[in-house]
Amino acid sequence: MNPPQMPPSPVEAAPRELGRPLAGWRLRLYTIIFEADTRAGRTFDLVLIGFILASVAVVVLDSMAAVHQRHGGWLKGLEWFFTLAFTAEYIARLLCVRHPLRYARSFFGIIDLLAILPAYLAMFVPEMHALIDVRLLRLLRLFRLLRLTAYVSEFGALYQALRASRRKILVFLSFVLLVVMVMGTLMYVVEGPDNGFTSIPVGVYWAITTMTTVGFGDVTPKTDLGRFIASLMMLMGWGTLAVPTGIVSAELVSHKTPREPTTRTCHACLSEGHSPAAKFCRDCGAKLPPYQSDVTPAG
Repeated sequence: MNPPQMPPSPVEAAPRELGRPLAGWRLRLYTIIFEADTRAGRTFDLVLIGFILASVAVVVLDSMAAVHQRHGGWLKGLEWFFTLAFTAEYIARLLCVRHPLRYARSFFGIIDLLAILPAYLAMFVPEMHALIDVRLLRLLRLFRLLRLTAYVSEFGALYQALRASRRKILVFLSFVLLVVMVMGTLMYVVEGPDNGFTSIPVGVYWAITTMTTVGFGDVTPKTDLGRFIASLMMLMGWGTLAVPTGIVSAELVSHKTPREPTTRTCHACLSEGHSPAAKFCRDCGAKLPPYQSDVTPAG
């Protein structure tokens, strides 16, 4: 006979109450919106992805003059339909979590807000209308829906590598800035206004385009000394492009990513991608819900 299970202590229960509602309509809504492992949640995410793709297609078609002239009214109506649907979804997400501000400041919360803001801002600044395409960023939820969270983990590894190497890259960019300032000033002195180098900023612009191997050709040296300096800048550009790549690559090698991420969501802080063996959230320390394969079906 199994011993009776003791109720969780206040210390253990408190983190679980931070994000997931305890009961009622908010819990049912939370299960549909945030938990992709359920049938309702998967259906919700599929419909949401369909809406995202359709809304972006409407914006793209509306930017074509011929299509806009013939079907502009319908496209405008569809665009506002999708905008209102996304607005209602965003409000629903805020209502069904225990701490709405925490979700609003999260990565997906900011993306959800950016997906609806351009439509409303376009009422005052029409040029903002094209930014509605930012809704494509919401397709990142597709990774969770199709159990492709390994790609999310790889993205996290890349983010961690960039974060770890930010100081080295900052020092490197400071060195590059020093070089282009010196070389741009030198070219201004050597070439002068007669050869297109009318000021030091123009010389710095030439140094940047030359070091990055872009070379627009709008400003070019005419003297032999200037061409020699340009040749040195071109050779230096090869090494310049390779250094930040090597820094980030070294950090990527030093970071190990989990091999078997899952779709489990922490009910406290809403973070995703926890490994099957994990018992507690790696971000907030709350106890994780059971892994799907560990849940024994009823009956």
